[in-house]
Amino acid sequence: MDTPRVLVVDDEQNIRDLVEIALRFHGFTVVTAATGAEALRHVRDDHPQLIVLDIMLPDLDGFEVCRRLRGEGDETPIIFLTARDTPSDTVTGLTLGGDDYVTKPFAVDALVARVRAVLRRARPGGSADELLRVGDLEVDIAHWTVRRAGTEVELSPTEFRLLAYFMRNPGRVLSRTQLLENVWGWDHSAGSPVVETYISYLRRKLGPDLIHTQRGVGYALRPSP
Repeated sequence: MDTPRVLVVDDEQNIRDLVEIALRFHGFTVVTAATGAEALRHVRDDHPQLIVLDIMLPDLDGFEVCRRLRGEGDETPIIFLTARDTPSDTVTGLTLGGDDYVTKPFAVDALVARVRAVLRRARPGGSADELLRVGDLEVDIAHWTVRRAGTEVELSPTEFRLLAYFMRNPGRVLSRTQLLENVWGWDHSAGSPVVETYISYLRRKLGPDLIHTQRGVGYALRPSP
């Protein structure tokens, strides 16, 4: 099999070089870009399995690059890399379809671990022919489809992974830490709204009656009575 291809986008050459060397050392194939326009061309020409994307770029910012890719139906996982670390920036990145958010300065080994975690979760685990059902909700792992009461529901890759984890643990109250470790593969900073943000996405798309909040404990997937 080909080694995973990662696109690294940053206008600072020293950061591009540092990340590229680290990823190549750990066995990844790497292509780089210095601008948003160049990044979009590489995505279309090189088809990377993951993008490490700086937000502050000289032409299109990273959010706009992500917005355009998602608008075209491209669901390549994205790790935002930025010096900005405010809750509003984090929520913006997640809302647009980002999978992770790493703040500069960063430890290279930690970034590599994040890349591996996101790639590992690019598809949910389990049997290739696994079909999960809870109430009128059905998740087909092999075909990446979700149906509720027979109607197909479109989910992003991260939403799909989160729902699949809930479906494998029906009725069980899952803590925020459990969700971070098993869906995202890492322990996000305490102030990040990543779990809460994606729970709200699922409720919006599937209805508010499936995922229940146990205050101070976590969340549980329970079918409607």
